[in-house]
Amino acid sequence: MVAVPIPVPELSPEASRLLVSALLALAAGLLLLSFLPPAPRGGGPPAKKMAQNPSGHGHGHAENMGIGKAIAVLTSGGDAQGMNAAVRAVVRVGIYTGAKVYFVHEGYQGLVDGGDNIKEATWESVSMMLQLGGTVIGSARCQDFRTREGRLKAARNLVKRGITNLCVIGGDGSLTGADTFRAEWSSLLDELVKTGGITVEEAKKSSYLNIVGMVGSIDNDFCGTDMTIGTDSALHRIMEIVDAITTTAQSHQRTFVLEVMGRHCGYLALITALACGADWVFIPESPPEDDWEDHLCRRLTETRLGGSRLNIIIVAEGAIDKHGKAITADDIKTLVVKRLEYDTRVTILGHVQRGGTPSAFDRILGSRMGVEAVMALLEATPETPACVVSLSGNQAVRLPLMECVQVTKDVTTAMNEGRFEDALKLRGRSFQNNWNVYKLLAHIRPPSTKSGYTLAVLNVGAPAAGMNAAVRSTVRIGLIHGHRMLAVHDGFEGLAEGKIEEISWERVGSWIGLGGSKLGTKRTLPKKYFEEISINISSFGIHGLIIIGGFEAFTGSLELMEGRAKFEELCIPLCVIPATVSNNVPGSDFSIGADTALNTITTTCDRIKQSAAGTKRRVFIIETMGGFCGYLATMAGLAGGADAAYIYEERFNIHDLQVNVEHLTEKMKTTVKRGLVLRNERCNENYTTDFIYNLYSEEGKGIFDCRKNVLGHMQQGGTPTPFDRNFGTKMGAKAVAWITGKIKECTRHGRIFANTKDSACLLGMRKRSLVFQPLTELKEETDFEHRIPKEQWWLKLRPILKILAKYNIELDTSETAHLEHITRKGISLESNN
Repeated sequence: MVAVPIPVPELSPEASRLLVSALLALAAGLLLLSFLPPAPRGGGPPAKKMAQNPSGHGHGHAENMGIGKAIAVLTSGGDAQGMNAAVRAVVRVGIYTGAKVYFVHEGYQGLVDGGDNIKEATWESVSMMLQLGGTVIGSARCQDFRTREGRLKAARNLVKRGITNLCVIGGDGSLTGADTFRAEWSSLLDELVKTGGITVEEAKKSSYLNIVGMVGSIDNDFCGTDMTIGTDSALHRIMEIVDAITTTAQSHQRTFVLEVMGRHCGYLALITALACGADWVFIPESPPEDDWEDHLCRRLTETRLGGSRLNIIIVAEGAIDKHGKAITADDIKTLVVKRLEYDTRVTILGHVQRGGTPSAFDRILGSRMGVEAVMALLEATPETPACVVSLSGNQAVRLPLMECVQVTKDVTTAMNEGRFEDALKLRGRSFQNNWNVYKLLAHIRPPSTKSGYTLAVLNVGAPAAGMNAAVRSTVRIGLIHGHRMLAVHDGFEGLAEGKIEEISWERVGSWIGLGGSKLGTKRTLPKKYFEEISINISSFGIHGLIIIGGFEAFTGSLELMEGRAKFEELCIPLCVIPATVSNNVPGSDFSIGADTALNTITTTCDRIKQSAAGTKRRVFIIETMGGFCGYLATMAGLAGGADAAYIYEERFNIHDLQVNVEHLTEKMKTTVKRGLVLRNERCNENYTTDFIYNLYSEEGKGIFDCRKNVLGHMQQGGTPTPFDRNFGTKMGAKAVAWITGKIKECTRHGRIFANTKDSACLLGMRKRSLVFQPLTELKEETDFEHRIPKEQWWLKLRPILKILAKYNIELDTSETAHLEHITRKGISLESNN
């Protein structure tokens, strides 16, 4: 391009001075503008928004809440994967609020010993911590803290540093110790003043101590929370080993007895048994009947006669019989070898369950709980009881710490006294549901008398890990109800073409751990096949449809409902089970397959960050799946410690991209010389992955270089995670129970006619429970053009992603959890009687 000179009129000295002043002012304004946060858009930080809280629990600007305050964080007791994510979140959100944050190394021992064990944390000191297992700040069993003398030393160490807020991450013993410490705080300070350990002025400044707990325990043995930090990761370790053992067991026709952790809680054993389809599980909360040896041998024999080449038995380390006598893995091996002469091996998993990289779920759980813990500490008053932040469904809740500890102790007491039904109730509704589903699938055989009903199951849309687990559960629970079960291959297209066959109990036996879709799945919608589908429904005598799939399953089922007006054969009950990596089906907070995809992305991000940390000054741009739904990009951003995540739901422009580049430029001046940016595949038709890569490369010249990765269909593959196996299994069981009742309800004079709105439902997880919702009602909640729900719960987590990446935005805390009571959760004995 040729530069053309433009004639400029000669200016007077005064005019020249004014022009220069104006240009300088403009430049200063533009410079200031470049540091301001933009409007709420995709990857960059949104504009500040006043936190509005109609409930009256508002606390103003979160970024000023901690000014003049100090928070200490410690990990105590047994380590658990995900503790580091919680520590990282406490440190970064604490610093964000203006508070000083201190590490307490080596748990309560460090609190007692003081000195270098209590160090101020910095933003950079928690970098690269997210993906590490165990606890970086150390944990130790501490006898000194059990004594008053030890607690006096601990109190003095806190007071001298001006720390009046303590965040404890550990089990029930660690949290009980923290509550005792808080209860004694005033008397400890009085004693320290008398002995000259602290001054009167120091005692006044630290007149009360706030305590918030987070439960870190792989056993999931703490009542009041659905999942403790570390449990999901431990299940990942266990399932990796079970899957590996399964292949060798099949080769040699062996029986394997696996012992998993859980001295007082059978959660790990129970979920492992559900997730691998084990033949038997022993848990301390529900010992077997006195004739269990005969029943077990009969069960194993039946499985072998049914064509299986292996048996898997899961034992919790605290398993007992009804008389309190221990049942060990070796006892079971001796029994099987003596009675059945099966080649039997014992594997005790031990501490491998505590180790390894935390799962995506545990990283997100730890991060969310860390944010909630800081808010709870900074909102606390002297009258606020010590609380524990925990998870109920997908909601963060705060519960009085000692109520939870008491119920947890009540479970152990109930077991010791032989009140095993009470123990199961105290474990909570979720535990009971898991146990009931397991007993149905493992211990009950199809009845000889048939119901006379026929159910068909099909997969629709793209493959998702966990689909096969849902099909297996659907088929087996259907057979237990006495139904004839049909498998439809290749979705609605297969239903139209007659690719339908009866499916047996044994046929689906090994499906639970398989990825993809064994039935085959297609995106084809049914509208153009109404006539053929109607003929096949009639000729195969189908009374109900269970459709497992993604957005196409939802829209296709709506089409089937529309077709009822012309085709009477379509007037049968149908149930949709959401299964898609995109997690974009309306009516459910989670879809089967999304957790597996999320873990795949997170593992890839870990490796990429490792590469970037080695080469220094490198930024990786990663494209994720999801269509228009930004769930995977956002949650992988949280789990992987991303600097930005671009999604369709939060529109962004060139200015936002510029702010992100500047943010990374500043980051390269610190010790953390790497960057990670995620982009949802359809977040913007113009700002493509290539465009963003080229922009970052150009703007970062001389400061950082760029690389890009498009993850593609690897996100749809792989072995399903424990969550997806368990979720699919429970969804299948619940769908069959519902559709069985609906068929009976819609039967008149031996004929089924289902034409009401509630005869076609979607089964979804909403906040804290699984609910059936009429498909027609969900139409109002759906953006059909972009194939996403109009409201998505996870968007509220995006500010956390940005704050943890050091963007200076305001955290809207209007929906932070408020203190509940454990009795409201229906897990006290009184509420269950």
